Amino acid sequence: MKRSYKKISMLLAAATMTLTMLTGCAQNNTGMGSGIEQGQSDLEYVQSKGTLVVGITDFAPMDYRSEEDWTGFDADLAKDFAESIGVALELKEIDWDKKTELLEQGNIDCIWNGMTMTEELQETISCSNPYLSNAQVAVLRDGELEQYNTVEACQHLLFAVESGSTGETLLKELKYRYTAYPTQMEALQSVQAKEADAAVIDIIMAAYNTDDGHEFDDLGFDISLNDEKICIGFRKDSDLTEKANEFLKNAYEEGTVSSLAAQYGIESALLD
Repeated sequence: MKRSYKKISMLLAAATMTLTMLTGCAQNNTGMGSGIEQGQSDLEYVQSKGTLVVGITDFAPMDYRSEEDWTGFDADLAKDFAESIGVALELKEIDWDKKTELLEQGNIDCIWNGMTMTEELQETISCSNPYLSNAQVAVLRDGELEQYNTVEACQHLLFAVESGSTGETLLKELKYRYTAYPTQMEALQSVQAKEADAAVIDIIMAAYNTDDGHEFDDLGFDISLNDEKICIGFRKDSDLTEKANEFLKNAYEEGTVSSLAAQYGIESALLD
């Protein structure tokens, strides 16, 4: 793995988490035409239809296609959670920019895709306790890493970023030029094709895809724009949030999370 990832992952390894239980078991009262009956909780709704529909994007190593099926750290963890509440899992690829709208409309039951926990997000949906650490990093072509080795040095570059992502929010705050793409993968492709100078994406995805022998091993990163935590998103006041927190706590204690992290090469993202 590239040295730049090791340096940044040392910072992320210091991130901590308190897996406290959320209290209360609120009823879903969205009032939307999603099939949820009046007075029915999200958990009751999901169990009645027998399927947990999870909104994802193509985001290796969290959720990505392997032959005809989806796999990845989050995909495997979501399957275990679905089994814990007695239902099947359906992974549904979505437009990330419309994730909260799709959730509120009942097109999906949760968002589980390496999603950054932000104050803005917590105002619109119900977030689980964080279960991984993360960061947004600037990915450049290998030959330009030394020249653009600080955030300030990159101010005149044209960035590529996923629409609706935390990376886009950061670029807006910095007032840096960028082009928004539907996925982080397309943002990386644009840098490789020299359509953009750099991409801002999740460090978990950057480390996986720029490692030796992977698709973007001619790219690299050495600049972290922030530190953040990853969570699962549910409808506001959903009782599935409490169930997810119970599941995550047990999955950490039983070693499920660390085992999956080792399988997908993201051990540095684990929380203490």
